[in-house]
Amino acid sequence: MNSPDLHQLLGAYLLGGLPLEEAAEFERHLAGCSDCRTELDRLASLPALLDAVPVADALALTAAAPGPAAALPDPLPGRMLDRVAARRRSVRRRWTAALAAVAAVCLGLGIQAAPLLNQPPKADASYSVQVNDGLQITVDMVKKTWGTELSVEGRSLPVDGTFSLWVRDHDGGEDRACAWTATPSGKVKITGATPLQLARISSVEMRNGQQQTLAVIGVPHG
Repeated sequence: MNSPDLHQLLGAYLLGGLPLEEAAEFERHLAGCSDCRTELDRLASLPALLDAVPVADALALTAAAPGPAAALPDPLPGRMLDRVAARRRSVRRRWTAALAAVAAVCLGLGIQAAPLLNQPPKADASYSVQVNDGLQITVDMVKKTWGTELSVEGRSLPVDGTFSLWVRDHDGGEDRACAWTATPSGKVKITGATPLQLARISSVEMRNGQQQTLAVIGVPHG
């Protein structure tokens, strides 16, 4: 499955409509696609909005809603369709209808949808460390459906070289969440991501360009 196909599955993934194999493949895609992670974050509130709409009302709204949902072309003849293509068209139709329902309900109730969808995420966990040379680093972690987002703030960092943030799990595996070049001020604010769920993270390490560990933050659980 190529990248354009995977992009089209974002809505179905958000609504829990993908089979397990496709969901796993999409999660692997998310780990390396910042556009999809950004879009997923922007739309993270939609399932809750949909849950608040009575089923009968949602069906009535989508049936009456003009626009893309009503304008979708008729399916091609069955002999021309491949099972996978048919399923993806069905997913896209359901996603378009769901968006139309949310938009209609928000308009009917006088709700501004954009502020709901663009609230800054609250950290589910936050950890800081200061080492002997004065280097300070704080990492805020936010649980995501695709893994964990990390907001990193550093002070009194070295003013030359390159650095990276590595996330380790309880089994000893590791994943690079982000990397950056030193700043003259010794300060940095950067956002990273890892497919590891927060509950699986055991520690976060800051390393220099020679992969030497400069700071370690332990992540307690239990």
